[in-house]
This record gives sequence, C-alpha cells and structure tokens, in this order.
Amino acid sequence: MKGVIDSRYFWWSSVRLDSDPLRIDPPPPKPCPDNTETCVGWDPISIWVNPGVAARLLVLTAFPAFVVGVFVVAALGRLGISQVTTFMISMPLLIFAWYYFVGWLLDRRRDKKHSRLGRVP
Repeated sequence: MKGVIDSRYFWWSSVRLDSDPLRIDPPPPKPCPDNTETCVGWDPISIWVNPGVAARLLVLTAFPAFVVGVFVVAALGRLGISQVTTFMISMPLLIFAWYYFVGWLLDRRRDKKHSRLGRVP
C-alpha cells in the first residue's frame, strides 16, 4: 500500500498523542517493495514540532489545565483508552473550568474591593 501513513500518533501543537497506547491493534507488517519478504516499519523517536503563537498562548494562560490534562491522558492511556479521544474530550472541559475559576476569582476580588469602599458594583 503505497502512500499510506500510519495514523497511530496525532500531534496537537507539540503534544504527541497515541491512539493505541497499549498497542492492542498493531498494523500488519508491510511488504517490501520487491515483495520478497516483509519489511519492518518504524516510527521516528522524536519529531520537531514548532507550535504557533495561538497554541503557545493557550498553553501559557491555561497551564494548570494542561498539567491536570497530562495526568488524565496518561492515566487513561495506561488503561488502554485512546489518548487522542481523552485529550479531545477532557481538555476543552478543563480549559473552560480553569478560565471560569480565574474569572470567578477576579469577580470576587473586585466585589471585595467595592464592598470595602462602600460602593455597590
């Protein structure tokens, strides 16, 4: 099968996510070009990915959400759940929760400041 790319890994920004962390469903070995024997496939050990400004800014401002997300993705990956699926479901929820929490803290601080001054916001 010429031109087929192994879709085991998915890259989000510079984060590599494994769609089959326990390698339960390995692909069959690919035949050599001359069809005399089976060739061994390999994945690169590392790939240099340069994330864009938007991705860097998101990771910087929502860093605590990404730290929790790393633990969630790694823990569920050890159970055999796809890291891609886990990341795509958990990260929007964690990022929303983080920004909501920061907004709540800012509102609380503003309300305390206004109540000390005797003003109603």
